Amino acid sequence: MAMYTTLISAEELIALQAGGAPLMVFDCSFDLMKPEAGEQHYRAAHIPGAQYANLDTDLSAKHGVPNTRGEVVVAQADEGPPASGGRHPLPSREKFTAWLCSVGFANDMQAVVYDRNGANYCGRLWWMLKWMGHEAVAVLDGGLQAWQAAGGELTAREEPARFQSNFVPGRPLVNLVDTRSVAAHLDQAGQTLIDARAAARYRGEVEPLDPIAGHIPGALNRPFTENLGPDGKFKPAAQLRAEFESLLAGRDPATVVHHCGSGVSAVPNVLAMQIAGLGPTALYAGSWSEWSNTPGLPTRQGADA
Repeated sequence: MAMYTTLISAEELIALQAGGAPLMVFDCSFDLMKPEAGEQHYRAAHIPGAQYANLDTDLSAKHGVPNTRGEVVVAQADEGPPASGGRHPLPSREKFTAWLCSVGFANDMQAVVYDRNGANYCGRLWWMLKWMGHEAVAVLDGGLQAWQAAGGELTAREEPARFQSNFVPGRPLVNLVDTRSVAAHLDQAGQTLIDARAAARYRGEVEPLDPIAGHIPGALNRPFTENLGPDGKFKPAAQLRAEFESLLAGRDPATVVHHCGSGVSAVPNVLAMQIAGLGPTALYAGSWSEWSNTPGLPTRQGADA
């Protein structure tokens, strides 16, 4: 069976389902402004057999988030500390492993992730499975819209619970960096920061979520939406390569560290560089939300990095 590690087309997924190979499909649809909306959309219509993956509760840690009294709550002591800071902290590998086991995901399965949001949220799970050492994970190119256009079936049924699995994490296949590392290499040739937020947020003209507007000094700007064509699918590899090489202007792709607001929408840039043959690259998962909340770190506003 072919292994899909970056993208999978709707037609390829239909064939994969028909072939009966070990497979799990995840619906990662979400809405930052209405966190309950993603699961509501999933329940109304999803790919048959798909498991819902909630960005807030399944793909992020609760650790480090103050409650209404300002107390920092740790859900369970045995989960360990989160793997990053920011508005969507990465859960510990132990916590994420427990979730994968609870939904029945196994090491021999091909994972396919999708959303309704231009690959903004499903990329998070794609990256996290790579972080767990699982190579066979792919983003459904074009998302649920492409699935429907290809004649794929949709259902509103409640999916039956799966037996718990024994997923065993392996060596990470992706590179995670933290605030200390980014700060230590600021303005050095060995680090090239790429910010995936919209240009107005990068320039500091607006900031709807974090306490300080602007960007990390030296960061280049590549809004994640620029990776997609008018059809909602990723641009061809050659086009992505040309666009990233133009942005990098001679900088070594191996030095790239991607970030955004909370480490989620940066992943389409990680994936796009992988598709373009310019990967692997690193992810600063804490991103601007952690950077701007860390006292003493420099920030910059305006169009020039």
